[in-house]
Amino acid sequence: MLRKLICLVAFALVLSLVGEVQAAEWTDAGPDHLWSTAENWDTGTVPTSADEVLIGLLPGPTVANPGAVAKSVRVADDGNGALTVDGGTLTDVGWLPIGRAAGIEGTLNMKSGTITSSWLEVGYLGSGTINMTGGTIVTQDLAIGVMNWATGHVNLDGGIITANRLKMRVKTGSVGTMDVEAGTLIIDGDSLSTVQGFIDNGWITAYGGDGTLELDYNVTNEGQTTLKAVHNLNPNPIDGGLAAPGAVELSWTLPDPCVPGEPVLVDVYFTNDWQALYSFTDPAAIQVVNKQNVTSVVVQAQPKTQYYWAVDTYVGDPNDPILGPIFSFVADNLPPEVDAGVDIVTWLEDEPRTGTLDATVTDDDAYTVQWSVVSEPNEGTLIIETTNAEDTQITLTAVGEYVLQLEASDGDYTGSDTLTINVYNNSCEAAQSLPDYEPIVGDLNGDCRVDEEDMALLEENWLKDNSLTDDWFVVGGL
Repeated sequence: MLRKLICLVAFALVLSLVGEVQAAEWTDAGPDHLWSTAENWDTGTVPTSADEVLIGLLPGPTVANPGAVAKSVRVADDGNGALTVDGGTLTDVGWLPIGRAAGIEGTLNMKSGTITSSWLEVGYLGSGTINMTGGTIVTQDLAIGVMNWATGHVNLDGGIITANRLKMRVKTGSVGTMDVEAGTLIIDGDSLSTVQGFIDNGWITAYGGDGTLELDYNVTNEGQTTLKAVHNLNPNPIDGGLAAPGAVELSWTLPDPCVPGEPVLVDVYFTNDWQALYSFTDPAAIQVVNKQNVTSVVVQAQPKTQYYWAVDTYVGDPNDPILGPIFSFVADNLPPEVDAGVDIVTWLEDEPRTGTLDATVTDDDAYTVQWSVVSEPNEGTLIIETTNAEDTQITLTAVGEYVLQLEASDGDYTGSDTLTINVYNNSCEAAQSLPDYEPIVGDLNGDCRVDEEDMALLEENWLKDNSLTDDWFVVGGL
């Protein structure tokens, strides 16, 4: 009887906990497909951070405004479902499975905006796909292909995914793949061996196998592992990059011909209408090169406009081109390039240290600059004479590390760079801090010079001998 009572109490406790969970199911009953429209939810209200969102319909909600929140978002929970983020923000999501239920297909279309979640799982029990062309996804764990029968795929065609950890094919029998084009994957810490293993297994590819993956740690992003891709055509401007408005030179690398010495002809298409290039309904209207053996063409680009272009090559059959992918770039004012100068090692010698910073800013437009102190040993120990000048004098009054930042703005965009200054008590300490420092032979007291003090030490110890005697047994020996 007691055991039965305990079970009943436990069951009641479980029911009470379940009752506390709030669920919001997407119904698409409102006048649009927007997440922010209350009528589209079965609760009649927009989800809060306490709601578990269930999406089992197509096309599903679109997050187009800032402020969307949820405790979890289950895409394809009880039916095929999709979620689109286009310009909005979706945050505070603990669990975000794409393809939540077995046998169900879920899709995340990430166009622009931001998603922040703790666990993003692509293909949890069912089939999940992320089609990412822009925006930013920030997550602690990115898992692609989770449970035994699940399938997950990420098309990283643009935008940035930042994760603490990347997992693929978590359970035996699951399938997880990623194809990288113009997008970037950033993982905290050194994950080179993990990501390289996925690449070697063929789970991560570049441009469907027609490109090269570029993987580095602590180079592109400090303290992080970065994965990018370059197509074999080596497009310029780079896919997903920026170009200054006006005359823009599109360039590419021709593939090798089937017959050595034969020219490789290309067709090139250029437009600001992605659908026109993708559907290819009127190719003549967007064609800028017609069967020519060239590696570049100049086009005109308007400010703050995204353009799309493709290079089709005739390597074999002159009537059957090999279709290239759709590349893109944005014609816009480029941010200023800022170089705050090389890091500095110096010393005080009992006096404040004064020197001139030598910075360089490059930009096509007029710009303004601003120096600021990021950190210093004690507040007020660094004085900047002219904070709005590239090259300015500074005065240092304390030993320690100083970090300065130079920002340059052209009115639209800002570029920045930092400079580190390490200040020591004297020139010897400064010299000894350098990685290539080697002491002088004879510098017995370590003051960076060989002089009478070293001679006195040598004379004091002249003919002293601390070698072992010839006794065969020494205390403490073997």
